[in-house]
Amino acid sequence: MSQQQIINHSKAHERTSQPKSSKQTLRFKLTATGEIEQVSTTRLAIESPLTKFTNQPIWDLCFRPWFLAATTLSALSLAIWILYLNGQFSGFNSEGISPLVWHIHEMLFGFGASIAVGFLLTAAQTWTKVRSINGLSLALLTGIWLSVRILLLSSSANLQLLAISLQALWWLVSIGYLAYMVLRAQSRRNYQFIPLLSAMMLLNLAFLLADFFGDTQLALHLSRSAILMFGLLVGIVGGRVIPFFTSRGAESAQVQATPMLDKLLPLVTLSGIAVFFSGYFISLPFTPATLLILAGSLHLARLYFWNSLSTCKVPLLWSLHASYLALGLGLILLGASYLSENLRFADALHLITIGTIGGMILAMIARVSLGHTGRALKPHPAMNLAFALIFIGALARVILPLFQQPLWGWNISAATWIIAFILFLWHYTPILCRARQ
Repeated sequence: MSQQQIINHSKAHERTSQPKSSKQTLRFKLTATGEIEQVSTTRLAIESPLTKFTNQPIWDLCFRPWFLAATTLSALSLAIWILYLNGQFSGFNSEGISPLVWHIHEMLFGFGASIAVGFLLTAAQTWTKVRSINGLSLALLTGIWLSVRILLLSSSANLQLLAISLQALWWLVSIGYLAYMVLRAQSRRNYQFIPLLSAMMLLNLAFLLADFFGDTQLALHLSRSAILMFGLLVGIVGGRVIPFFTSRGAESAQVQATPMLDKLLPLVTLSGIAVFFSGYFISLPFTPATLLILAGSLHLARLYFWNSLSTCKVPLLWSLHASYLALGLGLILLGASYLSENLRFADALHLITIGTIGGMILAMIARVSLGHTGRALKPHPAMNLAFALIFIGALARVILPLFQQPLWGWNISAATWIIAFILFLWHYTPILCRARQ
């Protein structure tokens, strides 16, 4: 072998034996919907198990793990609750957080708040063009969320207090990251979500602590205030997305702008919430009935201008309109419960918790899960049934107690909810666990 051949062979050996991980660069590009479109990276030749885990598509954005985890939680916790109401489950603790408060918390905050915050952290990436929480940070935050679910069922008072502390940490990190995104981008239109989520966090923590220290009635009042805050959030977000989606997705839809109603509704709703909230602590010469009925009527008026009938053939649209209809009717029924002894406030409230919160969430996550993974906005036909089941359950929960059949109302609404979200999980788990198309 000549000297030149030896030199060339040596250089070739150096190139092949040199570690491929000497340099690592990471770049990402956001699409119009705020998703990762392209990643240019020189990866480590041998990735650690943790790196492989956090590089999975499910940790790309909040909506992926939180939609799956929260919907699974709602089905499991509701199954436990309905077994308890029928005398088939006795696993709750006699001390600490009561069974009723556990049920409310897991459905309202474990499910509802997690989906809402996950949606906002996902949508904020589109609004601001700032990368949202992802990867290891998202996996750790999800782990905190999961720890809360486990610890709340503990028989130890100290572990339940730890769960409340971790719930506070989950809120603070989530709100802090959202605030970082909108403030960095100076997205002033979205500043309103920071105080709104902060108020919901305070209600959540006060709700748990009140019950933990024995004041269950105060806890129930705080939970109802939080549900009304959810209604306000639905009014704000729904007022943006429902007319926009309708004008784009429904044939011959004549959607009209409602600037006056858009400004008036938050003021009336906040006034109603303020009167309802303060009425527990101080004696007022009036009830929130008028304000609640007025807010509900304004929601129905706004819905009229969105041309709901044009959406009948589009499942991802009529489900949104139906959930918004439930909000307007639910607020009116809440106001009416102050004027009639036959209609219980708690029963009327479930038209909002099931029909509005459950219905809106199912419709939105079915849409977002398709759009943000690069798939066509055509859900599986089974989702038509899932949407319908939610509203059937909402009606059963409100109407059957009026005919002295509360247990039937509870059982039917629970069964329809569980089936609806199992259908979602069956068809959407593969989508949320795979890379964007």
